[in-house]
Amino acid sequence: MLSSCIKRQIALAGAKNLVLGLTCFSSSLLHSAGMSSAVERNNVDNNKPITRVLFCGPHFPASQNYTREYLEKYPFIQVDDLPLEQVTDHIGNYDLCVAKNMRFDSNVLSRAKKMKLIMQFGVGLEGVDFDSATKHGIKVARIPGGATGNAASCAEMAIYLMLGLLRKQNEMQISVKQQMLGEPVGDTLLGKTIFILGFGNIGTELAKRLKTFGVKVIATKRSWPSTLEVTPKAFPSQNEVIDDLVDKKGIHGDIYEFASNADIVVCCLNLNKDTVGVVNKSFLSSMKKGALLVNVARGALLDYEAVVHHLKSGHLGGLGTDVAWREPFEPDDPILKFKNVILTPHVAGVTEHSYRTMAKVVGDVALQLHAGNPFTGIELVN
Repeated sequence: MLSSCIKRQIALAGAKNLVLGLTCFSSSLLHSAGMSSAVERNNVDNNKPITRVLFCGPHFPASQNYTREYLEKYPFIQVDDLPLEQVTDHIGNYDLCVAKNMRFDSNVLSRAKKMKLIMQFGVGLEGVDFDSATKHGIKVARIPGGATGNAASCAEMAIYLMLGLLRKQNEMQISVKQQMLGEPVGDTLLGKTIFILGFGNIGTELAKRLKTFGVKVIATKRSWPSTLEVTPKAFPSQNEVIDDLVDKKGIHGDIYEFASNADIVVCCLNLNKDTVGVVNKSFLSSMKKGALLVNVARGALLDYEAVVHHLKSGHLGGLGTDVAWREPFEPDDPILKFKNVILTPHVAGVTEHSYRTMAKVVGDVALQLHAGNPFTGIELVN
C-alpha cells in the first residue's frame, strides 16, 4: 500500500512533493477517503505562501472549530484563534480576519499590513471602522443571513423568548422547585399584535413563522419595496409576499405609534449610529402597559437605564433578550433579579445548520483568496 501510494503521489505532484504525499498513506489507514484528500491537496500550487485566517477572541468557539473542520484537507490554509488582547500584536501576520466581537479601529487596522479582508461570522459589523479599513486597502464583508439559516435561527429564538415570557418561564421553575401544580397562569400568542422593529431578513423569517400562531403582525422599515415593481404574473412580487406576512407597514418615523398598538415588540434592527439606544424612555413609555420586549439583534439598541426603570415601574411587562449591553453579560447584573426577564447568551444564530453553513462560506472565501479568485457568498460593505 505504501509503495502504490508513493508512486501515485510522484506521478501527480513530482518527487519534490513526496513528503506531502505521504499523508495519503497515514490517512488511508484511517478511512478510505484518505487517498482522494491527498489528491485534492496536490491539485493546488503548493509553492504559494500559506493563507492565514484569524478568528478573534474566545467566544463563539464553534465558528473557528467548524471552519477548521471544513478546511482540514487544505494544508495551505491555516486557521488560528487568538485572545482579543493579543490580536493587535499579531494581526500583521494574517491575510483574512473573522472579527466576531473584536473592535477594529484605525490603530488596529494600521497594523494589518497583509490583511485583504475582514469579515463577520454573521451580519453585525458595528465594531469595524469602515473608513479606516478602506484607507488601508482592506475589504469588509458580512455573510447575508437569509442564505445561511442565520436569520431563521434568530427568528426561532425570538419566538422562544416570546413564549418564555408569556408562559412565565422563570416562575414555572419556582413552581417546580416548590412542588406547586397549576401555577403560574400564562398567556398565549393567539390574538396578540406583534411589532417587528426592523423588517429585514430576521424580521421576514419571524413573520413567516408567526402567522401560524394566529397573530397580527405590524412592522416598520426605513424603506419598503416600490409598489411599481413589475413581476411576471406566474410569480408573486416582493410586495405581495410582504403583504401576505405583514398586516400593517410603517416607516421608522412610525415606531412610537406602532409600539403603542403592540402586545409584543421584537427588535430586529441593525446597530448603527442612527439606531443606538432607539428603544429609549420615550419608546418604552409609548408601549402598552404590560407589553413585552424581545431583542435578538444587538444589546445597544436598548437604553439600559430606561429598560430597568420601566421594569421596576411595571410598565414593561417583561424582557427577553439574547444580547446584552456589555458582553459577556455580568451574571450579577441587577436586571436579572426581575422574574419577568429572560436572558440567553447570544446564541440566537448559533445552531448546527447556520454555523456549518457560515463555516463553509468562510472556508470558501479563504480558498478564493488563496487562489486569487473573486469572493462569493459574502456582501462587501466598502
